[in-house]
Amino acid sequence: MKKKVCIVTYDRDAALFYAKILSKLFGDVIDIDTMWVGEKQSFQKIGHDLYVVTTCSFGGDVIAKSKLSNQKDTVIIERTIAKKSLEKLKSVPCGTKALVVNITPRMSIETIAHLTDLGINQIKFIPYDPEDDYLPNYDIVITPGETRYTNNLSREIIDIGDRVLSINTIVEIAIKLDLENYLETEAFREYFQSLPRTNYSIDHLFNKSISLESNFSILLEILEMGIIGVDENNNIYAYNQKAKSITNLDSNNIIGKNANDCLREIPFEECRLEMKEINNKLIRINNFDIALSIRPVIRMGKYMGAFAILQKFIEEENKQLKMRAQLSNKGHYAKYTFDDILGESIIIEKTKKMAKKMATSNASIVITGESGTGKELFANAIHNESLRRENPFVAINCGAIPDNLLESELFGYDDGAFTGAKKGGKLGLFEFAHKGTLFLDEVEAMSPMLQIKLLRVLQEKEVMRLGGDKLISIDVRIIAATNEKISDLVEKGKFRKDLYYRLCTLPIELPPLRDRGEDIFLLINKAMKDFGGCFKLSNEVVDIFKGHKWEGNIRELRNYVEYFCYIGDELIKLEDLPVSFKGTIGLEERPIKVNVACEIDQLKRVAGKRLDHYIFVLNEVNKVYKRNISIGRKAISEESKLRGIDLSEQEVRTILTKLESINLISISKGRGGTKILEDGIRLLDKL
Repeated sequence: MKKKVCIVTYDRDAALFYAKILSKLFGDVIDIDTMWVGEKQSFQKIGHDLYVVTTCSFGGDVIAKSKLSNQKDTVIIERTIAKKSLEKLKSVPCGTKALVVNITPRMSIETIAHLTDLGINQIKFIPYDPEDDYLPNYDIVITPGETRYTNNLSREIIDIGDRVLSINTIVEIAIKLDLENYLETEAFREYFQSLPRTNYSIDHLFNKSISLESNFSILLEILEMGIIGVDENNNIYAYNQKAKSITNLDSNNIIGKNANDCLREIPFEECRLEMKEINNKLIRINNFDIALSIRPVIRMGKYMGAFAILQKFIEEENKQLKMRAQLSNKGHYAKYTFDDILGESIIIEKTKKMAKKMATSNASIVITGESGTGKELFANAIHNESLRRENPFVAINCGAIPDNLLESELFGYDDGAFTGAKKGGKLGLFEFAHKGTLFLDEVEAMSPMLQIKLLRVLQEKEVMRLGGDKLISIDVRIIAATNEKISDLVEKGKFRKDLYYRLCTLPIELPPLRDRGEDIFLLINKAMKDFGGCFKLSNEVVDIFKGHKWEGNIRELRNYVEYFCYIGDELIKLEDLPVSFKGTIGLEERPIKVNVACEIDQLKRVAGKRLDHYIFVLNEVNKVYKRNISIGRKAISEESKLRGIDLSEQEVRTILTKLESINLISISKGRGGTKILEDGIRLLDKL
């Protein structure tokens, strides 16, 4: 309903002028009546919501304030002068005598006092009294819109316009009419900017308040969660667009109402009574699960209101998934699909067909097979074929990480869980893999203690971080891989039987390369393209490859192909086979005479930008060879750290493998260690 306002002034024109100002500012939400009392000073209240009165209507400021200042339905007008009018007076020369003309002498004096407050001090003001027979000496005439009283005055007249309502008056009117929200309208802002600053501190605070409120409104709208703000009585005053989309309630039907009546699902009253935060509460609004938290606003021990933070549970889940992916920053996604698994043999086609069927399930899978048969490749493909393909694929080699470190990697830890723990804690891989797949390679290497923890996670679908006391729900599919038969390990007591049956819901056994027939040559062609080489195999080599055991499977095959690419021969003959391969097929070793320049060229192609690292490793192998002892990758890694090169054991292992592929060293299993060959010694002498 419209608010009824009555403007009471001494003069009719003033009443109409103020009515015009209020109408422009508050629009059609108020009805305005006017009353002017002249010298009669008669004033009667006739049922208006608010009376806006001038002090001159009651014979002066003191009388008016004594009668009206304590009345809730009355605002005493404070007047000021527009900024542009004030600029006119600032240009008046210092010492100028100005006759100030208004409706009454008292109002003239009031105008002079106001001009002085606004900083116009260079002019000597003289109040005008039309009944005084004596007219003082003056240079100019100043009047606030009352030029009708200046007809008999012969000097220059400066009309500073009608005095307008001060900002304090407008704010008080808005507050008493419960229309504070109109203070943010463009009309009000323009009006405020047109007024001079009468009190810098008050104006500064008011401007800051308006700015903060504006920024608060912008912030509410850009947030990705719903925000509902209530005051000390739980009346709603803030309600952003996201909250509207979640609750499906229009802001016009919410703002100003009590939350206990229109949003009973949100426990604002509980928050008000206990003055405590309510965190991670699940409520249901419009058939949607909503994640809710409430933050009370408390000042000096008093409840000032609260903010409810709402988010649809599905959106919260998706946000957590994105955050986990960003926090991990490790590229947890599956790189390969079933199209990347080459092979036309019956056995591999059958295995792929079975794996595709298993991909549609959420059950755990165990992939068995010899080393190098492509277990991780199949795990990637299964994930990308499943309904979890849009979510993380997290892989970890259980045999490559120490037991205590593996536990913290899998389950994460809270702040201060152990000495050296990262500040703030760390998410575990189970949490990273939420809604996705966790690939556990060499799962048989897990200790009995970790096997128990893994079993509990699979059963309860919950994890607890190290040093934590909170259970975290997870939805993860497990794909495990092993080089050994887990059933044999179970019989020997090295693997828990209950975990075996929990994991091995869907078993897949990958065929070794020797059983895949012509697939060998498909894989050779693919590897040759990957390494950028171009060669053909002689008939003798083809026959040998067909009968080879391929104990290293595809990994072994790719090593040989890479070696052939670096040799640079167009046709690979028996004598081109590496020494290690000849030993497996019983051929006599025949030295391959290659000039040193060619050997250096091969080393550069293998090493790329890391040539210095390769030469360092070769030198270390050469040093121990001269002392008739062997060396392992751990010793080389430790020596590299002392030299400031800092190679990990894995990096040393890669370099040694590449050096062996070009016949510079030989790597033996067990205590045989790594030894330098004649070609390697000759190459170092040349360097």
